Amino acid sequence: MEPHVRCDQLTSNLDMRHDSDPKLVECFRFVTNALKAKEFYRRDVQYIVRNGKALIINELTGRVEPKRRWSDGIHQAVEAKEGLKIQADSVIVAQITYQSLFKLYPKLSGMTGTAKTEEKEFLKMFKMPVIEVPTNLPNIRVDLPIQAFATLRGKWQYVREEVESMFQLGRPVLVGTTSVESSEYLSDLLKSRNIPHNVLNARPKYAAREAEIIAQAGRKHAITISTNMAGRGTDIILGGNPKMLAKEIVEDNVLPFLSHDTPDVETEGESTSHKGLSKIKLGPSSLALLAKAAIMAKYVHKSESNEWSFQKAKSAVMESIEMSNTIGLEKLQERVAEVTEMYPLCDAIALAYATVLKDCEIHCFDEGAEVKTLGGLHVIGTSLHESRRIDNQLRGRAGRQGDPGSTRFMVSLQDEMFRKFNLDTEWAVRLISRITDGEDIAIESNAVVKQLLGLQINAEKYYFGIRKNLVEFDEVLEVQRKHIYSLRQVILSGDSESCSEQIFQYMQAVVDEIILGNVDPQKPPKTWDLAKLLDELASLGGNLLTETFKETQEEDLQSSLEQILRYGSVEVDNFVLPNMPVPPNSFRGIRKRTSSAMRWFAMCVDDTSKKGRYTNIVNLLRKYFGDFLIATYLEVLQESRHHDAYIRGIEREALLKTLDMLWKDHLVNMNKLSSAVNVRSFGHRNPLEEYKIDGCRFFISMLSATRRL
Repeated sequence: MEPHVRCDQLTSNLDMRHDSDPKLVECFRFVTNALKAKEFYRRDVQYIVRNGKALIINELTGRVEPKRRWSDGIHQAVEAKEGLKIQADSVIVAQITYQSLFKLYPKLSGMTGTAKTEEKEFLKMFKMPVIEVPTNLPNIRVDLPIQAFATLRGKWQYVREEVESMFQLGRPVLVGTTSVESSEYLSDLLKSRNIPHNVLNARPKYAAREAEIIAQAGRKHAITISTNMAGRGTDIILGGNPKMLAKEIVEDNVLPFLSHDTPDVETEGESTSHKGLSKIKLGPSSLALLAKAAIMAKYVHKSESNEWSFQKAKSAVMESIEMSNTIGLEKLQERVAEVTEMYPLCDAIALAYATVLKDCEIHCFDEGAEVKTLGGLHVIGTSLHESRRIDNQLRGRAGRQGDPGSTRFMVSLQDEMFRKFNLDTEWAVRLISRITDGEDIAIESNAVVKQLLGLQINAEKYYFGIRKNLVEFDEVLEVQRKHIYSLRQVILSGDSESCSEQIFQYMQAVVDEIILGNVDPQKPPKTWDLAKLLDELASLGGNLLTETFKETQEEDLQSSLEQILRYGSVEVDNFVLPNMPVPPNSFRGIRKRTSSAMRWFAMCVDDTSKKGRYTNIVNLLRKYFGDFLIATYLEVLQESRHHDAYIRGIEREALLKTLDMLWKDHLVNMNKLSSAVNVRSFGHRNPLEEYKIDGCRFFISMLSATRRL
């Protein structure tokens, strides 16, 4: 069992003890979170520190997610570990799993190049078959065998050597890493050998240039190190992307004259790829138009009373480039040739971009043809992911549209995945040492590779089990979620009368809970706990009911019930218990009288409550105290002399705020419960069944608290 699993189980076990000191539980949870933050949440792997904040890194895309925060105090523990300002914990206001969200739609479909490995999960979860569409052109990419190393040192040494050999050949290389830490480690290795390269990871100095880096990744001699290429949303074109290269040339020649400010991102560690890439040869017309645009930019910049910021200058250039895509070349030349008082800066930049683009297209086509003869893009994977789908996404960056290319994965038995799943690395190290006479030498043995791929499949099954378990648990919450959201929708979209009726129903329901909890319709009234019943009802309405019933004793209520039993029949309309306070006369008007009659009818046909010889007496008690509470409320509203629309607005707001507040608390309790019930499996109890039982009890308690509040 792993340490973080033991911490969770101990915490959950302590939470389940009803006699545990809350301060002790909080202290224990604090220590557990501190241990987790220290041992399992690593800087530059799970998060980075930027501007005094700990920002989460998405494991699949390698991008920073500034809006996300870990819950249950984990993020605060990480902030304390890094010496940062500790921010308040995030509050759950709503939650839903991806699976439940997708199931809300009547039809589902999707398109991806890597769904085949997850075919069974799509079919099981969403009833969606996976259909494989043939490629437009034959795939001629070469997927080389996986190389296994005993140590990390040996793996990184071979990665550096392979990158260096490809660089000398002129082939572009894409290296996929799994963390910021490993990408920067490899970057340092390449810097020590003076190999120019680009880095694309979650750090702002690189992420801000993401599009530019990917556009350059297919050029001759280009070396790109990227954390998880999944979701980058673009193909790597051999020879480079002409549009991005033209945009870069225009920006480099115009922006310095429009603004002297630096961009609002880190500039340390700027790209050195340009040193290893061939220069774009521009024609004389392109150079002339660039010079004209630069002169105009310099003039506009000096003539403005306020100097342009970098962002304003960047926006002007981007606007010009967008304009060049919609206006023809001849039209642009005509507009630039016009003599006006104001220099047409945007037109000049747009024309410069359009002409430079032609030169770039020719250059990229020639360079792409040369790269194809060299073998195309070479992709290197530096470790296996827990899912083959992510590895296939990395492989798919090479060999686009029938282009040549090759891929190679290099793994070490000291990689994170093998440590996480407790692979018997000693056996593999001994085997590799016996075959190669050294721990740092690569091996392509089928036995070792088969063992590693088998572990990857087991990891996929493990994570599928987690997702399946999450869906099963969320199905319990889904029923509750639908009930709450439908109730909110009724409150939001209903008219003012429906909100008032909702409050009346809540009042009656609370009265019913108190009465049915203190009486038994199968036993005579003299055995009922009427004193407790009066106390609970009096406290329910605050000072209003306390003052009304302060003179009422248990004997008075008892004698009233005996009189009803003696006479046998009563007048239900305007019903009042003998010897008991008379409710305020607030049921004026046909709507309020009809509402009272409907509540009485609902009591009579109620099949959920316990039945017995004295059921009618119990129902009369429910009607008397329910009408009393509602009539008292209506009397207060009448005495306030507020306008009806104002009162109805307050009622709607009170209903929504109460429901939302208790629903948020309920979500927190359900999340804690989902962690706690796993420990009960040690007692040979089904965690899912335990979650259903306790979750239902929590939900009923939450609804009861909503009605009472």
